[in-house]
Amino acid sequence: MKKFFAEFKEFIAKGNVLDLAVGVIIGGAFSAIVTALTDNIINPIIAIFGGTNIDGLAIQLVEGNEATKMDFGAFISAIINFLIMALIIFLIVKSVNKAMAIGKKKEEEEEEVTTKECPFCKSEIPLDATRCPHCTSELPAEEEE
Repeated sequence: MKKFFAEFKEFIAKGNVLDLAVGVIIGGAFSAIVTALTDNIINPIIAIFGGTNIDGLAIQLVEGNEATKMDFGAFISAIINFLIMALIIFLIVKSVNKAMAIGKKKEEEEEEVTTKECPFCKSEIPLDATRCPHCTSELPAEEEE
C-alpha cells in the first residue's frame, strides 16, 4: 500500500498534472465568460435582426407539461459558445506554435557545424578527419579561405 501511495504522490508532483489542473480551472472560468458573452451580448444582437431572442426558440410538445419542451434556443447558444471557444483556442495554439517555431529556428541557426560528408562513401565524418572511418579512404586536404 505504501508503494501505491508513493507512486501516486510522484504522479501528482509531476508538472504536467499540475499544468493540466490549472488549465481545466482556467478553462471553466473562461467558459463562464464566453457563456455570458453569448447570452448577454450576442443573443440580443441576433434578436434585433431576427425579431426574437434565441433563448425564446422552443417548441412545446405536450401542452402544460414543461418537461416536453424542446429548447432550440439553448442548443443554438451552446453552438455559438462552442464556436467562440474553438476560435479562441485555435488562435492561442497557433500563436504558441509560431512562438515555439521562432525559438527553434534560432537554436538551429546557432548550432555549429562539426561534421562533413565523405566524398567517396557519402557518410558523415568529423571535420578534422584525414581518413574516412567507414570506407578508409584518404580524404583530400581542404583549402581554407
